[in-house]
Amino acid sequence: MTKRIVVTGIGITSPLGGTTDETWTNLLAGKSGASPLEQPWVEELGLPVTFAAQAATKSVDVLARQEVKRLDPSSQFALTAAREAWADAGTPEVDPERLLVDWATGIGGVWTLLDAWDTLREKGPRRVLPMTVPMLMPNGPAAAIGMDLGARGGERTVVSACASSTESLANAYDHLQQGLADVVIAGGSEAAIHPLPLASFAAMQALSKRNDDPTVASRPYDVDRDGFVLGEGAAALVVETLEHALARGAKIYAELLGGAVTSDAYHITAPDPQGTAAARAMRAAVENAGYSLDEVGHINAHATSTPVGDIAEYNALRAVFGDRLGEIAVTATKASTGHLLGGAGAIEAAFTAKALAEKVIPPTINLDNQDPAIELDVVTEPRPLGDEPVLAISNSFGFGGHNAVVALRTYVA
Repeated sequence: MTKRIVVTGIGITSPLGGTTDETWTNLLAGKSGASPLEQPWVEELGLPVTFAAQAATKSVDVLARQEVKRLDPSSQFALTAAREAWADAGTPEVDPERLLVDWATGIGGVWTLLDAWDTLREKGPRRVLPMTVPMLMPNGPAAAIGMDLGARGGERTVVSACASSTESLANAYDHLQQGLADVVIAGGSEAAIHPLPLASFAAMQALSKRNDDPTVASRPYDVDRDGFVLGEGAAALVVETLEHALARGAKIYAELLGGAVTSDAYHITAPDPQGTAAARAMRAAVENAGYSLDEVGHINAHATSTPVGDIAEYNALRAVFGDRLGEIAVTATKASTGHLLGGAGAIEAAFTAKALAEKVIPPTINLDNQDPAIELDVVTEPRPLGDEPVLAISNSFGFGGHNAVVALRTYVA
């Protein structure tokens, strides 16, 4: 028998704020997390893009000194978000062997890796820290969370570029359906605002070049969009069976209906222009849960603000929803947060759950002149959802042709 799965806790550290409430408030207020980079290496290296969406709260202000010293920034963000989500869920009493972590990252410990390489070249092998490998490994964030919460049901790591943490959330649903856990903490983190990723993304023409005005640089669906803004941070969601949640009197944000994962097999960085596999993921996420596509009323789009990517996603949406697409409220929150890469799907799923719980869709900022080729009802001011239950999907697509979609619905007892 299919179990009902619900979201009971959310934790976020992002360019908009160090907590879920701060992030959500600033998102609804239409603020941008982008700002000029003030690190000396920006000018020293002559980086062509001189801004990003940096985390609003520094790890040194919220974590113990030893945690900051022994964890890569991607793990620091993960631990911060996971602790908030766990507390928000009411610190569930759960058998450690029935608690599972499914975490994601797109790049992993890039700061640790590259700093260690600099140390090796400049000072020799004796100066390389013994914790370098544990700090840089992609499963480091999952391990940090698992040890902190005492999870013994498994610590799994997904690395699927920018689709990673949506895939983790889809996995969490499957783990619970299969009876592998009673509670799963899922999400993703990224800390890649480093000279090398910035230079690489800029070289492939993926980043916006609006150095003169970073706050308006990320502009999904706008005719003048020119790339994404690199972001950082993490989001964590506590998900559990409805039976377990009710037994402990948990508050419930939304019902998680499941997810779907497909792949383009098209190009290592470019999306399939027709969005065929992405469309299949959207259909499957909804229909596998026993719902009709006609019931979808809200979409948190992947919408990175790249000229090619936004069109490809629109083509996929059009293929799925046809003429009804114009009736669906679409938001693109990367305009505010920047692109958290492996953490993007988790923060956007968290926003979707918050939207369903609070009955308001957050806005898409910087949409001054909507691309006439993209015929969507894009939400540009906070929009009430009304009292009727709403079915929503959250899309994530990544380099390598990874597509992941999760479906959520207003919780109805």
